[in-house]
Amino acid sequence: MDVAGKIVVVTGAAEGIGAALCRRFAQAGAAKVVAVDRNGEGARAVAAELGGDAVRLDVTNGPELEAAVADIEARYGRIDLFCSNAGVGGGDPDKQSAASSADDVWERAWRVNVMAHVHAARAVTPGMAARGSGYILNTVSAAGLLSQIGGAVYSTTKHAAVGFAESLAITHGDQGIKVSILCPQGVDTAMLREGDASSQPQNLDGVLTPEDVAESVMEGLAAETFLILPHAVVETYMRRKAGDYDRWLGGMRRLRGKMLRPQ
Repeated sequence: MDVAGKIVVVTGAAEGIGAALCRRFAQAGAAKVVAVDRNGEGARAVAAELGGDAVRLDVTNGPELEAAVADIEARYGRIDLFCSNAGVGGGDPDKQSAASSADDVWERAWRVNVMAHVHAARAVTPGMAARGSGYILNTVSAAGLLSQIGGAVYSTTKHAAVGFAESLAITHGDQGIKVSILCPQGVDTAMLREGDASSQPQNLDGVLTPEDVAESVMEGLAAETFLILPHAVVETYMRRKAGDYDRWLGGMRRLRGKMLRPQ
């Protein structure tokens, strides 16, 4: 995947990883970058900086997202790369209970972390399949491959997002549609800054900048790899998990205990 000359759409584009992706794609020569976010002012600011377009919408609203995709395709003829990047975090309110989050918290995370990817795929795969080409990049998290201690809602919905992306790749790969998932650990974004970064185990291997992550995306898209891992050590953790699940769970419990002990 060479971004030069391509029509690219990025959701969650007003800040963080989304904004960094927009800037990196523009730098790489994308023909047009469309910044999408429920924060319309932020999306417009990013787009204005790059000479791109902006769309204000809530990615959990399927019909609204489909209408936006149809409008973009009508204006530019196609969407070459759709980056479904929006997401929400959050930890367990009771650190002693993985089921302590309220139903509305689970439902919101399901809508944003899972169904937004589904809505995006419904909107873009028909056009991509008809053309025999296209790329979908879904921002997930290393929590979707491993788990996030103290974040049952986040981990569960991110695991579901991985499963859906796998289904996309299996179902649409022979139609010329490529799929990648972006799975970083700690990244210096507003989501990370919501809590005490030093006490979050996903940050133990270092906190990357959004620009670092965007560079990893460029490398992953060029190689057309399904897994894009800005923190390369995640692959080692995945192998350990698959090699001895019980031992891995025991290690995660020990890490949890360490993180919960007063410093």
